[in-house]
Amino acid sequence: MQLPSSAALGEYADEELIKRLPGFTNHYALVNGVRLHYVAGGSGPVLVCLPGWPQTWFSYHPIAAELAQHYRVLIVDIRGMGSSDKPAAGYDKKTMAQDIYELLRHLGIEQASLLGHDIGGMVAASLAFNHPEAVEKLILADGAHPSQGLVQMPMLPAPGAFGAKMDDQQPYVWWMAFNQVKGLPEQLLAGRFHLLLDYLFAYVMLDEGKMSAFDRAVYAAVYNEPENIRAANAWYQALGQDMADANTYGRLAMPVLGLGSHVSYSYLQMSLPYVAENVQVVGLLDSGHYMFEEKPAAVLAAVRGFLG
Repeated sequence: MQLPSSAALGEYADEELIKRLPGFTNHYALVNGVRLHYVAGGSGPVLVCLPGWPQTWFSYHPIAAELAQHYRVLIVDIRGMGSSDKPAAGYDKKTMAQDIYELLRHLGIEQASLLGHDIGGMVAASLAFNHPEAVEKLILADGAHPSQGLVQMPMLPAPGAFGAKMDDQQPYVWWMAFNQVKGLPEQLLAGRFHLLLDYLFAYVMLDEGKMSAFDRAVYAAVYNEPENIRAANAWYQALGQDMADANTYGRLAMPVLGLGSHVSYSYLQMSLPYVAENVQVVGLLDSGHYMFEEKPAAVLAAVRGFLG
């Protein structure tokens, strides 16, 4: 199945969405055997931004314009996301990182800083591990490279810890298991993805009202398609390979910044020093997982302070 046409997506098509970001333009590049969609704007040192699940490049719109005042910003729909290709394989983060590395080479960029959120943070970290010479600085926003800690996640929630909001002491991330299932999620959610989005935003955000009705409609328009659900779930189904790859990596030498929400701050504080030599961790403790929407000013302050 092909991605819906721009006409079918209407106001949620990339060609329309980009109009909300003056100075940014849509682009496509064939790299590593896949066609990637990305948007670009601004000038200066290069900052590559990688989004997470279940969003697209549009998740950066609350901070993109400000970033573009200081950096050349490239926001990429990673393999399987948005208007990028959704092949049958290649969703391990090492392959997805190679996509981004070859995009940089395609654009003649020798070195860039990376900002990755959620799954995008996994890909950004993998790029730093596999091509450290191409990464000046690394920012991980509520996302880091998969590690063996994933297998310690409980199958059942702790008693009393599974409520309307994620428990920051005993978080229960049920979708990590749900997205492992092949074939069924796309049957259940095709054309109904807004139901998952509304639940997820309410559960993992402290103020779900910061995720606008328009933003929700943008993501629903993309993820309503069975093929897009299948591709996004493949990011999770590759976690076993990602953990195996992690066992082969040394520690990162470039500066690393972790941006942690109220749920992930303690985890990033504990885990990042094991994989990187030069680490800062900033806690956005008054924000949930979707921090670009909840606390854009705090994110911008931390990113600009780190990148200089």
